Amino acid sequence: MMRLASKWTVLALMMMLMAAGATAQGYTPVTPAENQETVYINQMEMRNGQIYLSADPIEWYEGKAADKAFLEHEGNTGLDGAPDGYYIVNNSVQNDVYQVAPDASVEVQIYDHTGRMEDTDVKWNEVIPLKKFEQDFGKKDVLDLSQFPYHVTLRDGRIVKIVQQFIP
Repeated sequence: MMRLASKWTVLALMMMLMAAGATAQGYTPVTPAENQETVYINQMEMRNGQIYLSADPIEWYEGKAADKAFLEHEGNTGLDGAPDGYYIVNNSVQNDVYQVAPDASVEVQIYDHTGRMEDTDVKWNEVIPLKKFEQDFGKKDVLDLSQFPYHVTLRDGRIVKIVQQFIP
């Protein structure tokens, strides 16, 4: 689950992006694929020259599936469905550790390029180097990358693709 302070940071960033004209226009949901899991990444670290990440698997729902999951899990809230068009189920906190392939691709939707919040913008499926993602994952001052869900694709037990989920 997100820590309260980090939720507010992500919310403030999203409000700034929307005020600047960044919306979900052009957003396309990530297509589920074989060997793909949706996770929160808790930590990334280098061990013996290899990048490892620990992750907590979650269930990610959008659209009508989100409304259905919301109503099943939230009971009688008086709402007809998920308030923001998505819903996350995280019934248990796990810490699965995965090795990341050295040539794994990383795609982000929102990324801090300059260290200034006002320069942070939405760019759909922007490819960044794995090393840059690993270096920036620990930064929390402008954009906390650990607060976003990610779709990770596994091959032979290693992560070969990481896609940041846009939060509408």
